[in-house]
Amino acid sequence: MAQTPLVDREIHRREMAETIRKWQAGGSMKILTYSLVGLRADCDFMLWRICYSLDCMQEMAADVSRTRLGGYLELRHNLLGMTRRSVYAMNDETRSELRGALHAGGSRYLHVYPLVRTRPWYLLPFQERQRMVHEITKLHDEFPDVRVNVAYSFGLGEQDFIVVLEGDRPEDFLERTMRLKETDSGPYVQSDTPSFTCVQTGLDHMLEQLG
Repeated sequence: MAQTPLVDREIHRREMAETIRKWQAGGSMKILTYSLVGLRADCDFMLWRICYSLDCMQEMAADVSRTRLGGYLELRHNLLGMTRRSVYAMNDETRSELRGALHAGGSRYLHVYPLVRTRPWYLLPFQERQRMVHEITKLHDEFPDVRVNVAYSFGLGEQDFIVVLEGDRPEDFLERTMRLKETDSGPYVQSDTPSFTCVQTGLDHMLEQLG
């Protein structure tokens, strides 16, 4: 199969960058760009898009599809969620990221995955779930350099939650995840894959890595 000439690829990347920058500058959406080249076999880059409207998401995606590079792209995963305040009480040590606030960007690495709880989890008495959530938040406090963002996906996507970890040390993600599986809430996880480890990078560099 013949490749697109290098000069055309540069034009396509520039057009795509202009389209994404238009949405970044418009004020209606925040877009963070990440590279996954060499980190996953099925994804080369990720866009973390934050806005207040599903219509905004659709319009931006349509603009990307209309670009010439868009014709060569395949959307492999799309995780959709919303922020809301947790129903569980949080102690004073718990960081604001677990209280429903979203703090995106500012770290070199990002680890994101969908989380599905088992049905028995939701049938547990609320106080028992509260106890296990408190155990999780205490574990979070042992990794102060890892920022945790949680979005809710009930009724919006196939997962219950989208969990996003940000930090400058991937080894912190590894240690935290291993420790989390040992908590009492571990058996109530039905699914937490696929998971994506991403490197935050500038828009132009992200597109250049596509070749």
